[in-house]
Amino acid sequence: MAALEPRDTEVADAPTVPTESEGDSVLGRSYRALSVGIVSVVLLIAFEATAVGTAMPVAARELDGVSLYAFAFSGYFTTSLFGMVLAGQWSDRRGPLGALTTGISAFGLGLLLSGTASAMWPFILGRAVQGFGGGLVIVALYVVVGRAYPERLRPAIMAAFAASWVVPSVVGPLAAGAVTEQLGWRWVFVGIPLLVLLPMALALPQIRRRASGPVTLRKGGSSVDRRRIRLALGISVGAGLLQYAAQDLRWISLLPGAAGAALIVPAVLGLLPRGTYRAARGLPSVVLLRGVSAGSFIAAESFVPLMLVTQRGLSPTLAGFSLAAGGATWALGSWVQSRPRAEPYRERLMTFGMVLVAAAIAAAPSVLIDSVPVWTVALAWGFGCFGMGLVISSTSVLLLHLSAPEEAGTNSAALQISDGLSNVLLLAAGGAAFAALGGGAVTHGAAQASGSHPAAFAAVFLPMAGVALFGAWVTTRLRTA
Repeated sequence: MAALEPRDTEVADAPTVPTESEGDSVLGRSYRALSVGIVSVVLLIAFEATAVGTAMPVAARELDGVSLYAFAFSGYFTTSLFGMVLAGQWSDRRGPLGALTTGISAFGLGLLLSGTASAMWPFILGRAVQGFGGGLVIVALYVVVGRAYPERLRPAIMAAFAASWVVPSVVGPLAAGAVTEQLGWRWVFVGIPLLVLLPMALALPQIRRRASGPVTLRKGGSSVDRRRIRLALGISVGAGLLQYAAQDLRWISLLPGAAGAALIVPAVLGLLPRGTYRAARGLPSVVLLRGVSAGSFIAAESFVPLMLVTQRGLSPTLAGFSLAAGGATWALGSWVQSRPRAEPYRERLMTFGMVLVAAAIAAAPSVLIDSVPVWTVALAWGFGCFGMGLVISSTSVLLLHLSAPEEAGTNSAALQISDGLSNVLLLAAGGAAFAALGGGAVTHGAAQASGSHPAAFAAVFLPMAGVALFGAWVTTRLRTA
């Protein structure tokens, strides 16, 4: 934490405020190197998400941990909550460079821990370390965008972030599936950290030049808001306790569940904008929408490969590839929202996007009926990802538009906290329903699992579709007047 100490100056060296004349586009001479660098970082994160998601069902089965399957995802999101708040504080006071380098290092370390695990709980520990790093990275990148790019270029760089998922969405499942089947799932995890080197080499020099240092730092100011750090720790521990209680399903689990709720409620009220829980107009609803959209979609998507492998007998490669088209349609949706002509219709596009997300999630469990073709999931998920591209990029654009430069880190952290916390809570709810209806029985391969409890999967998808429909209503609350 020594790196977070303030310098004894009245105002520290601040990054140059971007102006409209500094470049014609995100790939213009002024921004080309920075854009390529930070998009490369997102490319790494995207490849990890698609590759690891493909290998996860096999890893959970071989580690005898399918009943803990949701933990492998929620463990990541739980620790990322603390990383997000720390990154917001760190970036506002010392610039995003330190948070970014620390985050990428932790991200790689977590992958190595999971890849060498001999049981499910050490595997989950590695995912937790990885999540802490991911939380640092994502907020730091948002601060870079807010500081280095003028407002008119931010929709375009957000669209570039989404576009960077296209190639990993196609290549990731195929590569991870082939590696899983030929070499073993562990190589998917231990091989990805090698990809860290190129994004680091591209991004860090440009970030140091264009977005390093605090915006303002008055003499005698505190290095960090210690109250926010305590709240962040509370929200992470509380989310973990709730997840544990949801998976254990015994009366004694009410104790950790109650303790988790007691930690989360005040932390949420202190870390998110006032009025978020009641969808107050403006910034609070932007933050709430991010959580509702991301949480419902990710909680559902996490169970798609497992459903296809265990219920329809697909290989890990084909199960992961069923989601591949979503990368392209997500990027297309993000590109649509970045067009200048779309700006007056942003809220309507976001409403349409959430309706598509709800429809996609509701359609996915139809493949539990043997007569329904398995490609139905791929088709539905393509439309759902288009809707997510419209919504997620737009929430990022709206948040930066509503944030003063010195608040970009804190507000970006709030946006990501909403995202990550909703993932944890909805995964906990989905995992509890999955386990309660016998989902944990699918532990010994597709052949043995094919006749087991398809209702466990329906109990995950259908409630998440309802949450997404609630998100469509929240989109009507984004305007301040």
